[in-house]
Amino acid sequence: MRLSRYFMPILKENPKEAEIVSHRLMLRAGMIRQQSQGIYSWLPLGKRVLDKVNAIIRDEQNRAGAIELSMPTLQSAELWQESGRYDAYGKEMLRIKDRQDRPMLYGPTNEEMVTDIFRSSVKSYKDLPLNLYHIQLKFRDEIRPRFGTMRSREFMMKDAYSFDLTREAAEHSYNKMFAAYLRTFDRLGLRAIPMRADTGPIGGKLSHEFIILADTGESEVFCHKDFVDFDIPGEHTDFDSVEGLQAIFDKWTSLYAATSEMHDEAAFNAVPEGDRLSARGIEVGHIFYFGTKYSEPMGAKVQGPDGKEHFVHMGSYGIGPTRLVPAIIEAWHDDNGIIWPASVAPFDIVVINMKAGDQACDDTCELIYAALTKAGKDVLYDDTDDRAGTKFATADLIGVPVQIIAGPRAVANGEVEVKDRKTGARETMTIEAAINRFVA
Repeated sequence: MRLSRYFMPILKENPKEAEIVSHRLMLRAGMIRQQSQGIYSWLPLGKRVLDKVNAIIRDEQNRAGAIELSMPTLQSAELWQESGRYDAYGKEMLRIKDRQDRPMLYGPTNEEMVTDIFRSSVKSYKDLPLNLYHIQLKFRDEIRPRFGTMRSREFMMKDAYSFDLTREAAEHSYNKMFAAYLRTFDRLGLRAIPMRADTGPIGGKLSHEFIILADTGESEVFCHKDFVDFDIPGEHTDFDSVEGLQAIFDKWTSLYAATSEMHDEAAFNAVPEGDRLSARGIEVGHIFYFGTKYSEPMGAKVQGPDGKEHFVHMGSYGIGPTRLVPAIIEAWHDDNGIIWPASVAPFDIVVINMKAGDQACDDTCELIYAALTKAGKDVLYDDTDDRAGTKFATADLIGVPVQIIAGPRAVANGEVEVKDRKTGARETMTIEAAINRFVA
């Protein structure tokens, strides 16, 4: 992508409305634009990052055996009346009526709808276990949206829903998502700690929030410091192994970890003083097991091996991609801008032409851009006629992991400079060596 043809409205000054680093940098880097209170457009640069976050989420959901579908954003109030949540949910739910005066709602979550899909199609225990998920825009009319897309009214959610014959099977499904979440956040460059949490309006009996530690976190969290060094489940984790997944769950819940709502001061004080960690945290995922809370009132049952009908046991599992993007920025930035982990960076490499219009610089940059693009790299080519300082500031702000810098003096010697955005390390090498480093 040539920067001269790209839409990336950079802001030179810090926006006054931005209270935290991620909101400020997302606005400055031209990733998002606010359309109304708590509602944002994702501009091209932001959309690229969001797509890569979603790809990792989708990959790990599929690996764990979940199956993707797509459900509508508008839902009939009748389903929510069946479950008993229509009146109980509160003002966060946006209630509307269609032209036939039928009550509708803009979905804040999909337990009722997915239960309706299940009950109309699945009749036998032989079709279980089943986990259905989708990635969709949702709306909750937050009383105080803030921090950009960290806490917005319209947001994107990956929500998965598991169906099992028994509680024991449902807990195995819960453990699958537990392990998948640990892997997902690790691939996004985050260390997420699972903490006991309140079930809230979703309801249920077992619940964990996945929290990353950050000074700008919304609430205080408490945990054992050893969580920071726990090993993440590997790529070849067997998601069919009941014992293996239970061992992962047991290890990651063996030490004290709780959100402020579930905090037990006495239990925390029992942790050796040097091992206690009290910090601010950002919630990036939440998983629930709620048994037959929805299946019983909505009649979602299957025939078991005993020939009798049984209400299915369910769980739900949420990750907010539009919340994850600023969370990653909170964890990965410096005074000059964003430092994207390579897995979610909008571009792999930015090629910076220090003197656009100079034939040697133009030819060198075109050569590098073509070679890296052909090799499958996602390359941004800064071919603008901006000053050198502006080009460097833009490259640092948007956080592309690698910068290849071509200036007249270096090019005359057949060389370019390669900069690592994270470490700031610079290395001069031949043009061929620079290409080969990233093509191999």
